[in-house]
Amino acid sequence: MPDEVVWARVENRVATLTFNRPDKLNALSRELISQSVALLKQWSADPEVGAIVLTGSGRAFCAGGDVSAMARTDEAPQPLEQQIDGLRQAQELSWLLYNLPKVTIAAVNGFAVGAGLGICLSCDLRIASAQAKFGTAYAKVGFGGDFGTTWLLSRYVGAPKAKELFFLADILDAAEAHRLGLVNRVVAHEDLTAQVNEIATRIAHGPLVSYRYMKANVNQALSSDFRTMLDREAETHLRCGQTEDHQEGVRAFLEKRAPNFTGR
Repeated sequence: MPDEVVWARVENRVATLTFNRPDKLNALSRELISQSVALLKQWSADPEVGAIVLTGSGRAFCAGGDVSAMARTDEAPQPLEQQIDGLRQAQELSWLLYNLPKVTIAAVNGFAVGAGLGICLSCDLRIASAQAKFGTAYAKVGFGGDFGTTWLLSRYVGAPKAKELFFLADILDAAEAHRLGLVNRVVAHEDLTAQVNEIATRIAHGPLVSYRYMKANVNQALSSDFRTMLDREAETHLRCGQTEDHQEGVRAFLEKRAPNFTGR
């Protein structure tokens, strides 16, 4: 429905979550965050969902915090501790996208700035329209960075470049974001939906247990030593070898045909 702050759809094993505040460039609100978190938790446990796509309606993916709401003076200010608790709860959105056992894909249709950049970077794959724009934006409003931007940017582009992106708050076009490794692919704006759907459908019908452990292992590798990851791989590799999809993959290889995975 047009008045809903998020749109949700599950089709052909692909769940799509669309931020829907186009008049605010999909800036975050309490309602948008709470509904998004609830949907991600639901889809995380749903065996009929194989991949999750996140995008925005209108001209933006997500413009971050709602600056107009920040300027409101008609509400009594909350104690600082209560504000911190609230932001920690809101940032669960980034954590779920990064950590839930399904592949998450950001279809970046326009502006992804501030917290919107953090949410975008929390997804496993990021496919950008050629019209997409990226930036930290925090320095422009005197904030320090939230929704995982500090951790994610430091790892994706290195600490020196991350500091530059924070301090100067320049807006990057899609080509520069791709050069820096912030997005996986850049596609024509009119092709974004179709190309993301093709990738998401391919993943959603793939070996889901394998993807679950691939994602978890790459995430863990960012903070683990080589020996720890070798031990982890020994466990998860052989766990995947017990799945029906592994057996089907072997049969398909021997029979010289495409595998028919079921996600089990």
